[in-house]
Amino acid sequence: MATGKVQVNNLNLGQGGIPEIERHLLYIGRTDKAELQGVVTRVNNMTDLDDVVADDALGANVIAAQLNGKQNWTAAIFGLSADDTWQEAVDIANRTDSFEGICLCDEVNTSAEFGEMQAKATELTSKLGRWVFFLAACPGIDAESQTWSVYETAMLNLVKDVAANLVTPVPQLNGNNVGVLGGRLCDRSVTVADSPMRVATGEVLGLGGMPVDSNDKPLEMSTVATLADARYSLPQWYADLEGVYWSDATTLEAKGGDYQYLEYVRPVHKLNRRVRIKAIRRIADRILNSTPPSIELNRTYFRKDMRDMSKGMEIGGITFPGEIMVPRDSDVTIEWITKTKVQIGLMVRPHNCPKEIAVNIALDLSNPADSEA
Repeated sequence: MATGKVQVNNLNLGQGGIPEIERHLLYIGRTDKAELQGVVTRVNNMTDLDDVVADDALGANVIAAQLNGKQNWTAAIFGLSADDTWQEAVDIANRTDSFEGICLCDEVNTSAEFGEMQAKATELTSKLGRWVFFLAACPGIDAESQTWSVYETAMLNLVKDVAANLVTPVPQLNGNNVGVLGGRLCDRSVTVADSPMRVATGEVLGLGGMPVDSNDKPLEMSTVATLADARYSLPQWYADLEGVYWSDATTLEAKGGDYQYLEYVRPVHKLNRRVRIKAIRRIADRILNSTPPSIELNRTYFRKDMRDMSKGMEIGGITFPGEIMVPRDSDVTIEWITKTKVQIGLMVRPHNCPKEIAVNIALDLSNPADSEA
């Protein structure tokens, strides 16, 4: 070579973080407030919502969400006029923003609407590589004409034979239940893998008074249990324990499916978002190849987010677990199908979570009467 040459290149290894969209929900509903119609209005825990929303179902649910979301809560609002559809609102909002979930504050009247939500969630994944769940407002009781028995029958028929594992139906028994649940799911004192049933999270806030039926009979836990068994998510309480809490965030998953609860949906969706970016960065990069060193390097690469999500915390000798269990070596597999196509498998393992606790107490009368205390 006739002359010496030096070239210095800065390599981008893709080691930076990925923006978090978890705990950021979109609230959609009809409103007469023109300023909210047809646009995305972004709000947070410091927003004075009395100046933003109207006195309607959309406003009531957003206010409840802010109250239960607590510190560092964020959300977006999309108001609908009389001729708008929520599907159009979802499309417009996703042009500029990303959301973990979508809350529809106008009540569902037919079973087919759940299927439309499932279809829209699937469409967002297919077109944009975005994963969302829906919280669907369902009718509360008509105190003028319905008894609790009649109401239960109507609600059971509404979700009968529905299969939609990305939709959680929420009866608007108090008028703002979607917002209360949406806010509770965004409470940053817990993880996306925690159920809203978790009593240690604290009682729900701003729920208001409990409804009564046409016979002036108040809501009872027997009705709550019936609706919860039918896959609705709603408030619950415990005898002799102050406060109102929440049941599970149950989805309309078919029997035997893996995603019957949002606490399983949300961590998987979180990992989906992160692994998708990692996979994009490996497109046509020969760092990922079929040699043993490359396989091991990329197993570590794709396992990183799982390790991050598995990190817990210990305070005062109490271990608070991460969102998933620590991944095992076998939880990441890489298999080459052709020279240009590779399949990567990730196994996510959630922690066990007690929702039914049985305590057995027995007497030990075997000690002799003269034994020492």
